[in-house]
Amino acid sequence: MIKAMPGGWGAMCGALAMTRDAVENRIYERKGQSVLVETALAMQSFSSTTLFAESVAVASGGTFVKLPDDLSGGNDILMQKFQQLYAELGRFSQDFAAATEDDIIDKTERRMLEADGARLHKVMAELMALSFRIYCPNGGVEVEVNP
Repeated sequence: MIKAMPGGWGAMCGALAMTRDAVENRIYERKGQSVLVETALAMQSFSSTTLFAESVAVASGGTFVKLPDDLSGGNDILMQKFQQLYAELGRFSQDFAAATEDDIIDKTERRMLEADGARLHKVMAELMALSFRIYCPNGGVEVEVNP
């Protein structure tokens, strides 16, 4: 995130209101220090990236799904996602047919099918999240109401 920020280390240190030594001690976990979640989120925001969120998702065995900020094209956005989903499903179907042609899925074919499945999963997660943000009250965020 530091490299992604215009101005690099100097700009990030200034934005965090820390010296370079203080930031390096946290980044490189020197002197018993580490980066707090709040600091990592601030660095992500300052660098205009989603690198921290992506890292947490991967470490948790998942995928980070960045949603568009502008949802004014509601149905058009959803239709694009449906088309992308159909295309990914078609690719998976073709790859599956080729992989099972000899009744055995080898290591290479398995990696290919797993990658296909991951892309399908990502597109489906985006489609669901967009649908809820567009059509659910409160942008899809469930709000608990006390009786």
